[in-house]
Amino acid sequence: MTEAPHHVTVWPTVRSIPVSAVTDGAPSRRLRPPRPQDIAGGTGTGRDTSGSVATGVGTGRAHPAGPGTGGGSGGKGSGGAGSGGAGSGAGEAGTGARGNPAAEFGFSGDPAQHGVPDDDLLHAQRVWDGTLATNRLDALGVNAERQRVRTEDIATTVGFLVDGHPEDTRRALQSVIDHTAAHILALDLGDVDGAGTVLRELAARHPERVTAWYVEEQPEWRGGTATWGECLAKLLHLDTAEVFVLMEGSVVLEGDAITPLVAAIDDGAVAAGWTGQEPDGRTWRETDPGEGARDVSALGGELLAVRRSAALGDDPEQTRDGTELSRNLGGVRVVPADRLPVRRQRAT
Repeated sequence: MTEAPHHVTVWPTVRSIPVSAVTDGAPSRRLRPPRPQDIAGGTGTGRDTSGSVATGVGTGRAHPAGPGTGGGSGGKGSGGAGSGGAGSGAGEAGTGARGNPAAEFGFSGDPAQHGVPDDDLLHAQRVWDGTLATNRLDALGVNAERQRVRTEDIATTVGFLVDGHPEDTRRALQSVIDHTAAHILALDLGDVDGAGTVLRELAARHPERVTAWYVEEQPEWRGGTATWGECLAKLLHLDTAEVFVLMEGSVVLEGDAITPLVAAIDDGAVAAGWTGQEPDGRTWRETDPGEGARDVSALGGELLAVRRSAALGDDPEQTRDGTELSRNLGGVRVVPADRLPVRRQRAT
C-alpha cells in the first residue's frame, strides 16, 4: 500500500482493499418486491411491465447511433459498477432548457414551416399535432416529478471502473454530479493514461458526492490482472445502497437518466437499463417514443441499474460484464418507456 499525492491511499490490488462489513444482500426495506419473469411475461409479449404502460414489441431496428456493445471483457471504457454508501436518492432532473423539444416526438419544430395559408385542413392538423406534442411534454414532466418523489428515499449510487480515457471519464462523472443526486463510487485501476488523476481532482472537488478507491493493479482487458467480476464484487460489498447503477465512461448523461431506472426497479424489475438486446442477439436499442416499457432478455452495460441484493446473490466474481450480469439475474429486465437523456461519447 502506498501514499499518492494529497494523501491518497493506493492499494496494490483490488482484492487487497479491505471491506469492514461484508453485506449479505438482504432484501431491500424500501423497494417493492421484484416480479418473477413468469408472471410479468417475456420479451415481446406486449404485457404490461411498468405498472401503467403497455409493453411494446421490439422492431429489430438498430439504435440510431449504431449497435451498442453492452460492454465486454475486452476493450472496455471507463465504466463500471458499484456504489459508495447510502445515496440520497435517484437524483433531481436537470433544469436546462431544450432547444427543440417537439423533435423528440417526430415534429420538426421549425417556425419557418408555415404551410399553405389557405389549407384549413393542413392547418388544423398541425394545430392538433402541436397540441398532442405539448400534452405529451406535459405528461413527461409530470411523470418525471412523480418518479422523483417516489424514489427519493431509495438509496442509489452510480459507480465506475476508471480504466483510461481521462476526458471521457471527467465528462461522464461530472454529468452524474450535475444531473442527479446519486452518490458516486469509482475504482481507479492503475491510473491508465492519467484517468486516475482526473478522478482525484473530482473527488477532491466534490467530497460529498464522490467516494474513490485507487489500486496499482491494471484491468485484465488492458493487459493487467484485475478482472471485471472481481472489481464488481468488491464494489458491491463496499456498497450499502439499495439500487446499484453501473455506468461506463463511454456515455454521458444529458439529464436525469437515473430516476427512471430506479422507478422501473421499484415497479418490480430486477434490472433496468438504457438499451435492451434485440432477438438477433447483436442489436441494441432504446425504447421508441410511444412504444412503452420493454421486457428484454438482457440489458446493455453502458448504463444499467440493478437490485444490489440480487446482484450480490448471483456470484458476481464470475461475471464478465454488465450484460452478462443482467442476463443472469432472475426476474424482469426492463428498458423504461421514456427515452433516457444519455449520449454516447465513443464506441466501446
